[in-house]
Amino acid sequence: MSAEIRLTLRMDVDGHPALGHGKIRLLEQLAESGSISAAGRAMGMSYRRAWLLIDALNSQFRTPVVETRPGGGGGARLTEMGKTVIRCYRQAEYDARAGARAPLDELATLLRPENDAAS
Repeated sequence: MSAEIRLTLRMDVDGHPALGHGKIRLLEQLAESGSISAAGRAMGMSYRRAWLLIDALNSQFRTPVVETRPGGGGGARLTEMGKTVIRCYRQAEYDARAGARAPLDELATLLRPENDAAS
């Protein structure tokens, strides 16, 4: 039985990490919950960490990916830009997985089985 390999993508801009599966998942959680704090909780992170990641994303794209409503408990929502960012990332991820299927399957057969890893 071969190991299961998961391919993830990370987009770097000018040599710095800009977008990856964690930020995309945070945006997806925000879309589901309508709340930065709920999205962060769902991912096991603090509100501050979630806010800093969203703030970084908002500053990276031409227009914000998330809009917040002012006031305590005002909520948040994805903008059209946010929806587009998620769609493009997920499509690139799908395409990369499809294109890499054969070499990933071969790599999986070369890995030591999990119960042999300590040997």
